[in-house]
Amino acid sequence: MRVIRACRDEGISPVAVYSEADQNSPHVQSADRAVCIGPPAASESYLNIDRLLAAATEAGADSVHPGYGFLAERPQFAEAVTGAGLTFVGPSADAIRAMGEKTSARQLMQEAGVPVVPGTVAPVTNLDEASTMARDVGYPILLKAVAGGGGKGMRVVSSEQELESALKQAHSEALKAFGNGEVYIEKFVTGPRHIEIQILADQHGNVVHLGERECSVQRRHQKLIEEAPSTVVDADRRRSMGEAAVKAARAVNYVGAGTVEFLLDARGMFYFLEMNTRIQVEHPVTELVYGIDLVREQLRIARGERLDEAMEWAPRGHAIECRITSEDPFNDFLPNTGTVTGLRVPAGPGVRWDGGIEVGSEVGLYYDSLLAKLITWGATRDIALARMRRALAELIVAGVATCTSFHTRVLRESGFRAGKYDVQYFDHVGKGLLDQPLPREWLDRVAVATALIEERSRGSLRVASGSSKPDTAESLWLREGRFHGLR
Repeated sequence: MRVIRACRDEGISPVAVYSEADQNSPHVQSADRAVCIGPPAASESYLNIDRLLAAATEAGADSVHPGYGFLAERPQFAEAVTGAGLTFVGPSADAIRAMGEKTSARQLMQEAGVPVVPGTVAPVTNLDEASTMARDVGYPILLKAVAGGGGKGMRVVSSEQELESALKQAHSEALKAFGNGEVYIEKFVTGPRHIEIQILADQHGNVVHLGERECSVQRRHQKLIEEAPSTVVDADRRRSMGEAAVKAARAVNYVGAGTVEFLLDARGMFYFLEMNTRIQVEHPVTELVYGIDLVREQLRIARGERLDEAMEWAPRGHAIECRITSEDPFNDFLPNTGTVTGLRVPAGPGVRWDGGIEVGSEVGLYYDSLLAKLITWGATRDIALARMRRALAELIVAGVATCTSFHTRVLRESGFRAGKYDVQYFDHVGKGLLDQPLPREWLDRVAVATALIEERSRGSLRVASGSSKPDTAESLWLREGRFHGLR
């Protein structure tokens, strides 16, 4: 939906592709044309390069936008697209490959003068080698998949005794997720902030950065809440981190939109983590703070247009994004499935909803659990926070559990409100927030959602065996509580 909207703003006719599981999805209905590319299994549809190229040919497309996931960071996909005579709306296959293999990327960054976290620049091949390297780096360490992303194939190891088991787990998970089980070792930086720098680079050698996003509220390396700018990055540090990100992009002749991720420690030292060679889920907070459409810029760059390097990019106001996922925070954030039977989308000043669902949408287990992104902007962080609290209270997604109850609690927690948090926030604070009572403004939300369920259920309630009466109102309440993850 995000890419389709940018195409329409540019006067481009968008073509969507979809699997059989997504035939009724909003993006299919919104495009000028849609082409089915296969069964629900991603390996037979969204990861099938031949079918994607066939769809592009059938539709008469002249370019391909890789989106956020699936093949977006696969160099062989970029090569196949350009080999078919189409424009790939993203960096070259060489740049994707250089940054996609984490160990080679670390070596490249060291050569480019970008600070990196201490660790190995090659995969570890066995337990003995891993043990030697870990002692050299010093515990605690972090095992990371060479071809990784999204927290897959990562394990924190606190001591020698944990190493063998963690190595096996990281290898197995990486092999399953990426088809490559190689892992390497990094020093585990205790209590850092996760800061990422947005960059844009055109085909004429111009590279600019658009400040930072903070993504430290995360669970198992999956981001939950993002904001821009960071509460701990001042103008000088923004400049130095931005310059490092530009160096990183230039080192691989990068073209397009990308994100250079860093860890920022308590002393103010920052270290290269990785580069995402695509547009990121959290890009809207940068768009709102810098007044730019990043997807439109991707399209312009792909057409060969120049960036305006003379533009003074400075943050204006503050933006926060909550990822709305079909996960139950009261059940260890396990994915939840079902049909969206009711939807009330927040609105009003400073509120943006980037959603991929509507009433009737089927939420299954085939793909990522992300349903939508809720973003708010304000002239100050306090205003942005207040708007997000209000927007979360307005939001209703009936029929499937979502993580919004967790977000609501985080937005009210004193440490987060003060900007005092790091990547260990979830383990140290976040888990305990789920034991707290619901805020008062949620009462109206629950009442409205329960009314939706009651209306939907009239005349179709299950009748217990041997009884002439339908389920009680209490059971409806409990069911609605389960949908929303409320307790």
